[in-house]
Amino acid sequence: MKNELYDYWPIIKRPSLKWPDGAHVAFWLGVNIEHYLFGKPSLSLAANTAQFIPDPQNHAWRDYGTRVGVWRLVEALDKYSIRASVLLNSDVCSEYPEIIEAGTGRNWAWLAHGKNNSTLQVNMEASDERRYLEDVSATIGNATGRQPRGWLGPGLTETTNTPSILADLGFTYNCDWCCDDQPFPMNVGTKRFISVPYGLELNDITMFLGKSLSGEQFYQQVVDQLEALVEDGKGNGRVMCLALHPMIINQPFRQKYLDAALKLISEHDKVWLTTSDEIADWYLSNYYDEAVASISARHPVRPTTR
Repeated sequence: MKNELYDYWPIIKRPSLKWPDGAHVAFWLGVNIEHYLFGKPSLSLAANTAQFIPDPQNHAWRDYGTRVGVWRLVEALDKYSIRASVLLNSDVCSEYPEIIEAGTGRNWAWLAHGKNNSTLQVNMEASDERRYLEDVSATIGNATGRQPRGWLGPGLTETTNTPSILADLGFTYNCDWCCDDQPFPMNVGTKRFISVPYGLELNDITMFLGKSLSGEQFYQQVVDQLEALVEDGKGNGRVMCLALHPMIINQPFRQKYLDAALKLISEHDKVWLTTSDEIADWYLSNYYDEAVASISARHPVRPTTR
C-alpha cells in the first residue's frame, strides 16, 4: 500500500522558509490534556496492573495530571509568558471545566485530540468517523468559543480518511505525521491543509516512560534540539515542538527541569514563541502556494491541493 497522504519533498529542494522577526525556529508547546475512561486499559505507569478493574495505580497516576500537574504547568507558563497549544480530548470540556476556563483566559490554542484517550478511531468506517469528528469539533468549539483548526489523534492514530474529513470540517492542519522539521501540504483534494511538526521524540512519554531519562537528561535533550534547529534554521526556518503530559512532566521532582527548559527557550533571541495555530496560519498565508508549486513540479501527476 502506497502512502498517498503526502509526497516526498526533500528539505534541500524547498523554497526558503522565513519566520517573523528573523527567527530561526518557531517553537510551540504541545500540552496534552486528556480524559481516560475508568476501567479501560490506557497509557500506564505500571504494566502489571493495567488489565485490572479497577486499576488504582494507573488510573490515579493519569488523574494526577488534571488534578495537580496542569496547575503546576499553568504557573510555569505564566512565569515565562508562554501560551500552550492544547491537544484536547473533547471529554475534558465537561469533566474538567476549570482547565478550559484557565486556558481560554490565557488565549491558549485548542487542537482536537479525539473524544478521550481511551477511544481510537482506527478501523472506523468513513461515515462513522465523520460523525465522531463532527461531535469532537463541535464540543470543543462550544466550550472554548473557538472552533479547533488543528488535530492530533489519541496515540497519534487515525484512518486513511482522517485528513480529508478534517479538511472538510474546516480544519487546516494535522500533527500526526511527524516526518519533518517544517510544515508541508497534505493531499486532501481541493482543500488547503498541511502537516505541522509535533514532538515524537521530544516528548515526555518517549523520554521518561520509553527511555527512563532523568530530569537532567530531559533538559539536555531540549537544549540539544534547540541548538541544532537554530543552526539549521539560519537560512531555512524550522519548527520545534515540545510535547508534554501534565501527569508526567509536572511531577514535583521533574518540574525544575521543565522550568529551566522553558526559561532557555523563552529567552532565546532566534526563537518565535508561538502556537501551532499561528505557525499554520503563517505558513498557509505565506508559503502554501509556493510549496504546492514546488511539489507539483516534482510530482506532475499529483493533482494540486489548492
